[in-house]
Amino acid sequence: MSDPTMRVFVNGKGYDAAPGGTALDAVTMHGAADASAVREGTMLVTDSRGLPIPADMPLFNGAVLRLIPNRERDTSDPAARFEE
Repeated sequence: MSDPTMRVFVNGKGYDAAPGGTALDAVTMHGAADASAVREGTMLVTDSRGLPIPADMPLFNGAVLRLIPNRERDTSDPAARFEE
């Protein structure tokens, strides 16, 4: 009989997730505050390569997810700071 869960990792910690779950479900297992931050947009979920993924991405066995701060891009003129 096969195990009805799959192993996923969030910030290096392993969790047994239910099939059909999402990246946000895995983050929720990792921590409610982290899940809230992802929902609010202050944290991003990335794959093992560091590329952002949608929070509703389906999980797969062995998924490696990382959480990073969502930093706003500086849209000001980068040369402006040198004109002081």
